Amino acid sequence: MSLKLWSENGWLKEHKPTSREIAELLAVADRALKDCQIPELSNEGKLNIAHNAALQSSAAALAAAGYRASREAYHYYVIQSLAFTLQLEERIIRRLNKLRLKRNISDYKRPGMVTEQEAQDMIELAKLIRRQVEEWIRNNHKELAGEI
Repeated sequence: MSLKLWSENGWLKEHKPTSREIAELLAVADRALKDCQIPELSNEGKLNIAHNAALQSSAAALAAAGYRASREAYHYYVIQSLAFTLQLEERIIRRLNKLRLKRNISDYKRPGMVTEQEAQDMIELAKLIRRQVEEWIRNNHKELAGEI
């Protein structure tokens, strides 16, 4: 598979990003990374906000690659696209997906089931992705790195 094939399947749409868009996505990720570390937050809150940070960073990488995820299964495809953009290891993507599913269950079906360790794992993964996305954009899409 490739991002081009995903686009042909309708999972992604071609997109022409701007440096401002990339900077704004990464700024949202930065705010979320700060917010998810507020000690008084619940584990669910921390995981949810850290997940958003990872999602925004991943969306920035996908945009820099020239795509946007379609609305259907948006979170899934944005996270999975890290295999093509950052060349992220499959084990990391699997862990992100597992935490994404845990977030969904906690948000929509059974609140109170996120552990402190899971919340911390999501925070660490979100930080890793944020750093790697900026580095990847600076190395591969210099024209989009001007405002980050």
